[in-house]
Amino acid sequence: MVLSMIRQSLRRTPDVSALPTVIEPVADAAAPVPPDGTGVLSYQWLLDPKKQIIGYRLAWRPVRSQEASDAAACLQALVATVASGFIDRHGQWGMAKMGLLFDVTPQALARLDWCGLPPKNVVLCWRAADFEHPDTLPLLRQLRAQGFGHMVSGTLAPDNEACELATHFDVDAGDPALLAASRSIGRKPMLPVATRMENWSGFDACASRRVPVLVQPDVAAPALAARPSLEPESMLIIRLLQMVQRNEDIREIEAALKHDAAITYRFLRHINSPAVGSGVEIESLRHAVAMLGYARLFRWLSMLLATTDMKAKPAFLMKKAIIRGRFVELLGQALLGPRHADNLFLAGMFSVIEELLGVPMAELLAKVQLGEPVQQAIADRGGIYGPFLELALAVEAGGGEAEAIADRLCMGATHVNAAHLAAIAWSQEIGRADAAC
Repeated sequence: MVLSMIRQSLRRTPDVSALPTVIEPVADAAAPVPPDGTGVLSYQWLLDPKKQIIGYRLAWRPVRSQEASDAAACLQALVATVASGFIDRHGQWGMAKMGLLFDVTPQALARLDWCGLPPKNVVLCWRAADFEHPDTLPLLRQLRAQGFGHMVSGTLAPDNEACELATHFDVDAGDPALLAASRSIGRKPMLPVATRMENWSGFDACASRRVPVLVQPDVAAPALAARPSLEPESMLIIRLLQMVQRNEDIREIEAALKHDAAITYRFLRHINSPAVGSGVEIESLRHAVAMLGYARLFRWLSMLLATTDMKAKPAFLMKKAIIRGRFVELLGQALLGPRHADNLFLAGMFSVIEELLGVPMAELLAKVQLGEPVQQAIADRGGIYGPFLELALAVEAGGGEAEAIADRLCMGATHVNAAHLAAIAWSQEIGRADAAC
């Protein structure tokens, strides 16, 4: 039904963007996934006290055709999928210091192939009963010697030899007794991790103790203080977006960019970064705008709008906007074609913009007049882009709805997972480029 509606809409609806379309190539992270199992990847963010993403706790939801009780097969499928997304064709790890947490059992680890994931970035999450079992001790030692971390959930006996191998400790929602145990059991303190966040007040309590917290990607961000209007930097970016929409002369756009030295510097750094990969060293603003093209300039300005006034916004929320935009783009390109890529990206990213800026969506849309199909997707998941945004939201929520939505779009779990991991990897590249600015 949805597929038929999309195809009918494509026949009768012209491309909403009057801008020339320049599509960025999909990164190596979208490479085919090894056929070790079929399921949908889900995760929680691991946030540090500054609300920056420092890791992901990964999980695997098997589709109907798979046996959910086969923990070893599910873990192998998850590891293979993640490795295919975060390790490029040259075998290079693309996630810098980002940590990956996997729930494990001794049985699931017995014949596991880690597919090249770097051990120093991986933390294995154990139940205390499995961790302390005498038969598991040699495996724990071997994995720790290779560089893997161990996180334990539950009560540990202080005199158990396995305690010396634990690097992280599950403190639930920041329980004081568990926090004390993380420091007192074993010769070295374990890093406490709060695995259950009840609300943002609970997060703040953990942050005050420097305890990282696991958070669901679909959680509502803490409310921003009410603002009478947009910040001056945001207003300039919106003015630039409007100029691009009107296809104004490059010289006029260049003159407007020069009003803010910080934006100009970030723009030049961005276009010279590996994330853009033009291969041409660019010195002048006019040359940069001409090289990037109006469509990609609009896309970059939209991302910049999401990352303005960074001190006032939760860091993870800016990453969420970029990941969702890219995720929706990669999902939709397979069916709609590359000419819709920028509009798909905008539908995903602008679905988070109200949370980011603390300004009602109606006010934003009055200033940045997005095309009707993009607005329909944001408003009620309607139009030709709506189903792809709906699918991205379902995957973020980690629920079973994702499979049904993907089925309606004739889209397999393999493509959904590859697109999601590619979006995360791409956000890392964008983040490194912005950090250098």
